Amino acid sequence: MTPDPRREGEKGPTLGPGVEFDRIRGFLKGCASADHVRVGPGDDAAVLADGIVLSSDLAMEGVHFRLDWMDPVEAGFRATAAALSDLAAMAARPLGVLASVAVPSPGTLAAPLMDGVREAAESAGTVLLGGDLTRSPGPAVVDIMVVGRTLRPMLRSGAQPGDELWVTGTVGASTAAVEAWQAGRAPDPEARRAHVRPIPRLGEGVWLLEALGARAGLDLSDGMAGDAGHLAAASGVGVVLEGSAVLAVAHREPGEEEERVLARALHGGEDYELLVALPPGAGAARVEEFRQRFDLSLSRVGRVVAGDGVHLRPLDGSPPVRLSLGGWDHFRSEPGHPASP
Repeated sequence: MTPDPRREGEKGPTLGPGVEFDRIRGFLKGCASADHVRVGPGDDAAVLADGIVLSSDLAMEGVHFRLDWMDPVEAGFRATAAALSDLAAMAARPLGVLASVAVPSPGTLAAPLMDGVREAAESAGTVLLGGDLTRSPGPAVVDIMVVGRTLRPMLRSGAQPGDELWVTGTVGASTAAVEAWQAGRAPDPEARRAHVRPIPRLGEGVWLLEALGARAGLDLSDGMAGDAGHLAAASGVGVVLEGSAVLAVAHREPGEEEERVLARALHGGEDYELLVALPPGAGAARVEEFRQRFDLSLSRVGRVVAGDGVHLRPLDGSPPVRLSLGGWDHFRSEPGHPASP
């Protein structure tokens, strides 16, 4: 069996910069590999030798969702969609969902949370396989495991200098909803929908890999800058994002300044769109076919270059500058961070 090139042995998995990711590297440093594991830690999901894809995602009340901002059904849906998005990032087809729920009051919270879990699973064309229910002194916790299958996973590694970076849909809307709630306002309906009912791009991921030959990809959970950093680190390349192109796919509310909109798109999070590296010309040739097939935009936002890290060409067209701030990081101490509830 060909060894997985992203098994990093003593160094831990190849991830972009950030305190959260430093901790993950530390946890996994020196972990042994196994013959039945095709893709280990460091990507959006693990892939076993037979093509089974596994990922888990934890959602905690007060960190990932607030029940004064959304109802329990929406919280369960959102947690499940976020986990299913990891399968989309690997171009995997879903087989099922397992949900473990811990709540202070099972009689009032557990049922609607699980209704949301089941609704998200069914909307993705899959089923609830089981899980666990327990009491928590607070807060409520929803832990989702997803199972999928692919014989050809889309990895974060594989991008080559000269490739083009393309993104599905719109970015920044989820963070815009959080900013509105934090300011005591009702979010724009589009922004609220993006936050509480994200759509995992499952079919899109498979098509981008199989039809367009995507060389690398991942879903946007930590913000475009942070996730582009993960792709760059895994592929051993640099990334240049075009500020004007990112602005064009960013959620924008009336009267907002361009720099604020751009910053939200780059450094917010939880968009759950796909960012992929495509061979030169592949995206432009079939972008309209993608739109008609999925009723969704596909937009070029940057390119892959030799080097490392993520650079941004400013809106004024001046030479690219290196981005030092990535995306959302659970362990970075930033009170009031726009992506944080």
